[in-house]
Amino acid sequence: MIGEIDKIYKEQGFLVIGADEAGRGPLCGPVVTAAVSLFSEIPGVNDSKKLSEKKRLELVPHIIHNSFWAVYSVLPAVIDEMNILHASLYGMSLCVKRIMRKTERNCMVMIDGNKKTGQFENEIAVVKGDAKSINIAAASILAKTYRDRIMDKWDKIYPEYHLSSHKGYPTAEHYEILRKIGPCEIYRKSFRLVKEEEPEQMSLF
Repeated sequence: MIGEIDKIYKEQGFLVIGADEAGRGPLCGPVVTAAVSLFSEIPGVNDSKKLSEKKRLELVPHIIHNSFWAVYSVLPAVIDEMNILHASLYGMSLCVKRIMRKTERNCMVMIDGNKKTGQFENEIAVVKGDAKSINIAAASILAKTYRDRIMDKWDKIYPEYHLSSHKGYPTAEHYEILRKIGPCEIYRKSFRLVKEEEPEQMSLF
């Protein structure tokens, strides 16, 4: 059940902080990281991937008015310099530090995934954490909604890339657009921007 892991550390006297990211897989745009420490549970909070866009947007004001929270956007140039994993961990650590500055309590930091940032005394990595921790789930909602908003803004500047449709993810439509017009400044140069060719045998069918 989501939230059980948070309760364990809360009962030990920790202020629990959950951190997550959105946008590790896209070909362009930022990876957006977020950290949240909820004051109390909010009904409906769950892994952002399990929620509709409408539900995520409904939950955002409840989260930001009922928590310590922080969001940070790591730009494509930084992703290219650091690689996507380190860029994600870097962004999450900055968000956590912003929350820590708001409290004097001992904090337990929970990072979604299988890697820790290595920046905090009390820190664990939680695989599929957005489905286990209510704080990580809340962070996943903030990260996802914030990144979608960024991509919608970029869509108005670069309408030819249809960014509002695929949000930068490597869809067939997106690869076809890149094949025709190539990448612009918001693309991650360290990512494969050309779709890998199908195996030769597949072309026979």
